[in-house]
Amino acid sequence: MRRNFFRGCAAVALTLTAVAGNAPAALAAYPQQPIRIVVGYAAGGTTDILARVLGEQLGKELKQSIIIENKPGAAGNIAASYVQDSKPDGYTLFMATVSSHGINPALYKRTLGYDPINGFEPVGMVASIPLLLIANPKLQVKSVDELVALAKSKPGQLNYSSSGNGSPVHLAGAMFAQQAHLDLVHVPYRGGALANTAVMTGEAQFSFATLPGAISQVRANNLVALAVTTQKRSPQLPEVPALGELAGFKGYDINTWNALLAPKGTPQAVIDTLNAAVNRAMSSPSLRQHFEKEGAVPTQSTPQELRAFIRSELDKWAGVVQSVNIRVD
Repeated sequence: MRRNFFRGCAAVALTLTAVAGNAPAALAAYPQQPIRIVVGYAAGGTTDILARVLGEQLGKELKQSIIIENKPGAAGNIAASYVQDSKPDGYTLFMATVSSHGINPALYKRTLGYDPINGFEPVGMVASIPLLLIANPKLQVKSVDELVALAKSKPGQLNYSSSGNGSPVHLAGAMFAQQAHLDLVHVPYRGGALANTAVMTGEAQFSFATLPGAISQVRANNLVALAVTTQKRSPQLPEVPALGELAGFKGYDINTWNALLAPKGTPQAVIDTLNAAVNRAMSSPSLRQHFEKEGAVPTQSTPQELRAFIRSELDKWAGVVQSVNIRVD
């Protein structure tokens, strides 16, 4: 009987040990607290708008609050560096852009502050966003040809605003000037919303705004839309030509994007949970309607597809930066 008693005690002990061993895993089920999505730009810009729409739907999928945290500065470098150095637990994510993981590594040779490939774990793509060539209505140009003619008649007198030195808008303007052989003045602002406002007030004559950031003002006739920067026209503005279809701009193609990244070392199980939730969020009819209304194309990917895409973007934009000869540091 004593032998059976001890065998019973041993069985109970083993069972309790197994339960205790599984308790931390059960308690650590992700997510258990609010998640922050860090945006490298001021509130009101396209990346911020899309992050907030995504955050609302992602919160529903994960049953947790999603907090959007704006850390503007250095074309997104400050925010990227901050997230790279954050605890890799899945509670701090980065809303990456074509700037942070395409253009900036070619521009900031000494002061980048992060490793675009080895400093992050890809989670998933979020959006593809064309740029829109916009002008002040008082400029009285109705087409790209008219803008080019005006700029050639006033060399060095027309300003174009951008969301910052080395931003996609800056490069779009530099490529535009290069292909049309124009002498233009670049005026950088701290964010796309301020750059668009500068065009509306006349501080700048034109700009290359993200479609989500400018489309409402175009529809309100506060801005004139002259062209989109992609090879094909946008479904949101089908009457506006694509630059690539115009004489003198063959091959012109700029498409910006957003994706979610986590700090390097974030557990694979967390990445998988996030990727599945992001893809479900991107399939939400309400989110897709909101994105498309803003002019952004909802996009999905696996983490592996996103990693390969970022590598290709780094190669592409290194060539563009060298071609237009832009230097930041």
